Amino acid sequence: MQTMKRWLLAAAAAAFLAGCAALGHVPTKSAQLAPGAHAQLVLLETTDIHSNVMSYDYYKLAEDKTIGLERAATLVHAARKEFTNTMLFDAGDTIQGTVLADYEAQVKPVACGQELAVYKAMDALGYDAATIGNHEFNYGLPFLSQVTGTAFDVTNVPVEHCKGPDFPLVLSNVFSAKDGKPLYAPWKVLARTIKTQTADGKTVETPIKVGVLGFTPTWILDWDKRNLDGKVTVMGVVEAAQKYVPEVKAAGADAVVAICHCGLNPAPYSERLENAGWHLAGVPGVDVVMLGHSHDVFPNPADAKSRYAHMPEVDNARGLVRGVPAVMGNYFGKSLGVIELALVWNDGHWQVDRAASKSEVRSVKGTTADEHIAELVKDEHAGAIEYVKTPIGRSDYDISTYFVAVGDTSALALVNAAERDYAQKYIKQNLPQYASLPVLGAASPFKAGFGGPNDYTDVPAGTLAINNAADLYLYPNTLTAVKVNGAGVKAWLEKSAGWFHRIDPAKHETQELVNTKFPTYNFDVLQGDLTWTIDVTRELGQRIVDLKYRGKPVRDDAEFIVVTNNYRAAGGGSFPGLDGGNTVFSAPDTNRDALIGFVRAQREITRRKFGDQRSWRFAKVKTAGPIIFTSAAGKLDVAHAAGLKNIALVKDNGDGTAAYSIDLSH
Repeated sequence: MQTMKRWLLAAAAAAFLAGCAALGHVPTKSAQLAPGAHAQLVLLETTDIHSNVMSYDYYKLAEDKTIGLERAATLVHAARKEFTNTMLFDAGDTIQGTVLADYEAQVKPVACGQELAVYKAMDALGYDAATIGNHEFNYGLPFLSQVTGTAFDVTNVPVEHCKGPDFPLVLSNVFSAKDGKPLYAPWKVLARTIKTQTADGKTVETPIKVGVLGFTPTWILDWDKRNLDGKVTVMGVVEAAQKYVPEVKAAGADAVVAICHCGLNPAPYSERLENAGWHLAGVPGVDVVMLGHSHDVFPNPADAKSRYAHMPEVDNARGLVRGVPAVMGNYFGKSLGVIELALVWNDGHWQVDRAASKSEVRSVKGTTADEHIAELVKDEHAGAIEYVKTPIGRSDYDISTYFVAVGDTSALALVNAAERDYAQKYIKQNLPQYASLPVLGAASPFKAGFGGPNDYTDVPAGTLAINNAADLYLYPNTLTAVKVNGAGVKAWLEKSAGWFHRIDPAKHETQELVNTKFPTYNFDVLQGDLTWTIDVTRELGQRIVDLKYRGKPVRDDAEFIVVTNNYRAAGGGSFPGLDGGNTVFSAPDTNRDALIGFVRAQREITRRKFGDQRSWRFAKVKTAGPIIFTSAAGKLDVAHAAGLKNIALVKDNGDGTAAYSIDLSH
């Protein structure tokens, strides 16, 4: 007992020191500053951690050294040694995204007095503040209220005072529908002490006040309608900033940091703009913008194809958006965002010198993990691993997404079969008026190389366990069915076909087949006796040909039930005709639970029944030059086993990926 008590005291002391290592949290009396005094305040950012506390892949049950807050922690420690004055922030999507998160929310829910594993780790690192991302709402408002230690005055949400993180959470644009008040504090002013260089070269300690606001996409009302409908309201990111920035300045903030769970999109602004960070940077009084949500890196000068390289009013080298220092620190703990904010003393207060400020993103590649983090969450980590090892069935073939872009839909076929089985039973029992309509399943590859050579679903033949089901269906979406006509089905598939570049058959130069900027989770494959052809030589919107149901052409006025998830049904991904208005039913069960139940009922998953279901093909065309795409290295045999004989290896890239070619004439 004494040993445990000493360890707890040591851990508490470590957490306290981590929080105080960057800046003094209690302002001291400052020296009298004269014009010419200057300082550097370095703002560190993580975003979209998605509960990847450990450098571990719960789906493969193996270490993954490319991810994890425990590795980002090492970068935080290094930055604090390198820079005199630092603060640490997080831009949301923190508590959801791994089996660890589901384990703590749904399998062995944390008690009111317990803290989530990810928050334990963040407290140990001494975060200064964070905001709320859209995925924070996935488990419902009662859970969110509990684990963030924030009592909501929201209808049907218990008012509890539970253990949350030790750092403040700010959210400026979400309000209770009951009383119109912000769900979280819309802003905070953090008083800190920094070391300053005076005009005559002396180092003195002076106080500074940093104002912090937080924003999340207004689309949460659509994406999590079942959790939020009638309970909260939202305000546009720009409108909320215009409302609260003056309050923050009036409260004495020297610098204003806007933490937005959003990316950059210079398209015309509306409060429905999902990635409004570009417009947020233009709000008067905003000195810094911290970004997220897009699972991307900004600035990213090393990537010549970066979407930010030619974005108007964006400096992709120095990390400025409309002249404002900004950063987006990747996702899953893969990197750390670093803003070197230059401060000058003028007119009796600190001001940001934009011309001398810059930002960068530092990768965890090659770093070691902070062992203290693993010790803090060892029980939760072990529990999650034990849970996902639970067997649910067997498969006689390997199921993967290595070649989903060129027609291997085996990983999606199993998900679609489970969705259709669930929906058909539900309709028969509860909605007999739809019993005569064909039921299609819609699934997309959540892991198909977007995040690198390890970002693929890969379920080996043999025993299937819960971790395999989680690998096949990554998110805790809930199963939702919509009614669409034949024209709507075609439009749905046309949107998905945007994953491919347009191919010019007469071109002799090498052409890339896959648009790597297209989110793989927007490549929906609809299955259930439906077949079609994708003609990549055609323009977007005109690529789906020979669309048939049970061998007969699909009429525009034909009616279908399509089973998807709550995100897609409510407009996620901006698919035509999907806005929540044509929902037939929203199930209380997750798509993953439907998949687990289906595999348990089937017991034996065979290639003959699920792996050989080829629902679409490319239109045959002879090209003058090679057509290539990228997948994981060493997987050519996987393509051939799936019946894709027109795939050949071009070269191994030496980084875990390989270039493959496809002969579109076969």
